[in-house]
Parts: sequence; structure tokens; C-alpha cells
Amino acid sequence: MVINDIPGHPKDPAGGATRVPNVNVALPSPPEAATRSTNQASRPQQPLTRTTVWLLVAGTFGGGMALIVPMAFTLALKLNQLAPGREETLGYILGAGSLCSLLAAPVTGILSDRTRSRWGRRRPYTVIGAAVGLAAVPLMAFAPNILVLGLGWMLSSVGWGTAVGSIGNFQADNLAEAQRGKVSGLTGLTMQVAPVIGIMLAGTVTANALWVFMLPAAVGTTLVAAFVIFAPERDSRGRGLSTPLSVGRVLRSFGFNPRKHPAFAWVWAGRFLFFLGLSLTTSYATFFYAQRLQIGVADITTAIAVISGASIVSATVGAVGGGWLSDRAAHRWPFIMLGTVLYASGAVVSAFSYDLTLLLVGSFISSTGIALFSSVGQALILDVLPHRETQAGRFMAITSFSQKIPSALAPLLAPVLLSISAAGTEKNYSALFLAAGALAVSGGLLTLLYVRAEIR
Repeated sequence: MVINDIPGHPKDPAGGATRVPNVNVALPSPPEAATRSTNQASRPQQPLTRTTVWLLVAGTFGGGMALIVPMAFTLALKLNQLAPGREETLGYILGAGSLCSLLAAPVTGILSDRTRSRWGRRRPYTVIGAAVGLAAVPLMAFAPNILVLGLGWMLSSVGWGTAVGSIGNFQADNLAEAQRGKVSGLTGLTMQVAPVIGIMLAGTVTANALWVFMLPAAVGTTLVAAFVIFAPERDSRGRGLSTPLSVGRVLRSFGFNPRKHPAFAWVWAGRFLFFLGLSLTTSYATFFYAQRLQIGVADITTAIAVISGASIVSATVGAVGGGWLSDRAAHRWPFIMLGTVLYASGAVVSAFSYDLTLLLVGSFISSTGIALFSSVGQALILDVLPHRETQAGRFMAITSFSQKIPSALAPLLAPVLLSISAAGTEKNYSALFLAAGALAVSGGLLTLLYVRAEIR
């Protein structure tokens, strides 16, 4: 396997203009038609076979389970054993993992863009990522203190994040436009369902420190391995060589010039706001349900399984239905806006719910919105992805920033919201959920106002 540079150097006419690490700057005026020309020049993808699609979906399911279950459930259980009552520590652990994943994603993305091997560009990184994620399991399971638990989670986050991101890069490389909504709907659904099933599996072995972490990772490893072995990827050795990789180019790959890719920039910003809102609530779900149902954290497994299981139906409708309809409709942005409104509505219901029935209703509405936004949003990103033929890994990594940066920021913001004056000594989860809903709607409005005129 050889790693080489790809077009995209400032002097390379095939790769476009100079990249500036300029993600977090004032965004430009609404998109111009120039963004479309970037993607129209790419080689049109041939539709993937049904078998390959299902292998891709299965790999995403497995990687998603291994990545999200610790974040949503098992880390909270372990932390409750190591430091009971210190809920805010979970946010710091998750934030550290998100920061590590944030830094690793563009590096592995740009390396995979430049990789030349008989196994293709993406497959080696899928294997490496899964191996690292699996290696982190015993570190988390047998962590004697919070520091070791945090180190284990950082390793797991980087490993499984790399594996899932690499599968996403394969999708960007190979998915035909007519398949984007449907396949994004299926992969979006798996990312909703995988943690639910993973939590149910982990909930059956909560007394075993190793298996509560190992079961989701074992399922993830098996399904990712099936994707690696059976999904075909073209030999990349004949893609040609360019100038060597340099530290400067890696650093520049962390950003892009939003004026040259305005549609991509606005979609990125809308996703950032939505996922900032979502990240506020996801990390604290276990503690939230325990407080509202007045159940101990160690005994919340059954309630979470019921709530999460009910969301499978809504996630199916939102992800698969939304993705399919967006392929057939003239626009994707109405589904994006609907997803944000549904999520915000569910967040409002949850904010004022104190019994299982209302919590189920709030979760059902929210999960529909999350699935709808995630699936159609993924198709939308593929529609506007710059330089798909040569730099898909890099720009997919930049896309992941719109989720990873919120995942790192939310744990810092959430304790502030939770500490807002509330009755007694309880955490103010109402403020947390209301803020989450407001941020999500802001993200949808950004897409509605600045992107709809330029993209489907």
C-alpha cells in the first residue's frame, strides 16, 4: 500500500483552487451555480448492486452500534460505578473522545484519498479502524478510574469513527445519484436502530463488566468484516501518482474555502446547528430518563429499551420514507426542514414529561425527525460534495466536523444548561431539551433560506 498526494494542490488545475483552513468563518452569500460545476465534472457513478448496498448497510449498522452504544449507555453505567453522582464527568469524557475523533477524521480521510493499493483506497482504513476500536474494549471494561475510562473511550471513538467514516467514503465514491436518497435512508435508519439493539444486547449482560462493552463491539466487528471481505472495491494502484504528502497539506485539509463551495458550506452550517442541539440530549439520555422516572441509573435498562424500541418504527418511517421520497421529489430541503421541526417538537414534549407514556411520545416524535434529517441530509451532502472523484475522503471528513464539533462542544454547554435554577437539587433537563429544539430548528431554517434555491 502506497500513500500519495491527490490533485488539489494550489498549482494543480485538476484539483481546483487553494484550500484554506477556514471552516469557522463568516459564511458567504447564498450559493452560486459554480458549486454545481465541481460535481458535474466528476465521473458519473454506476448504480451499486443490491448485494453491495446491503453489505454497506450492514457494515454501517455494525460500526454504528460499536460506536454509539458506549456513548449512549455503557459509559454511563461504568461511570456510575466509578464516580456515582458525577454526571457532568460523562460530558467531559465524551467531549475528549469527540475531539480526538475530530482531529483524526481529516487525517485518515486525506490519507485514504491518496492511498494506492490492490485493496482500494478505503478498505485498509476500515480494517485498521475496527481493529483499534475492538482493542479499546478491555481498556474501558476494566478501567480502574475515570482517567483510564476516558483514554479507552478516546481510542474507541477514533477507531470506530475511522471505520464508519471509511464506509461513508466508499459510499461517496460509488453511490449513483439516483440511489443516494434511498441508500442514505437505509444507512440513516441503521444509525438509529443499531444503538437501540445494541443497548438491548448490552442490557442483558450489565452484571458483566467485559461483555457489556464487548457485545456491541463484537457485532460491529463481524458486520464490518463482512463488508470488507465481500463488498468490491476497485484496485487503486492505477490512479496515478502526484507530489508527496506534506504536513502543510494535511493541515490545510482540515478546512476549505466556503466561497468556492458555498452550497456545501451552508449545508455544513445547518447540520452543525442541528447536531449541536441533538448532542445536548443524546449524551445525557440515561441520566435524564432515570431522573424523570425516578429510577436508579443501574436499573434504567428496561425503561430505555422500551423507549428506544418504540423509536424503531418512527426511525424506519423517517429514514427510509424520507430518503425514498427525496429521490422522487424535486427538492430535498422540505424534508430537512420537516425533520428539524419534528425533532424540536419531540424535544419540547420530552422537556415537560414525567411519566413513561409522555416520554415515549416525545422520543417517538424526536426519533422520526432525527431519522428524516439524517437520511435526507446525507443525500444532500452527497449532492453537493466538492471534488468527489479525487477528494471525497477529505470532504466527507470535513462533513463529519458538523457532527463531531457539536459532540465536543455539547458536553461543555450542557452542564451550564443543567445548572440553571431548577426545583430542588434536580438537573434542569427542561432547559437542556428546549435549547436542543431551538438549535435544531435554526439549522433547518439555515438550509431553507440559503440552500434551497441552488440544490434539489
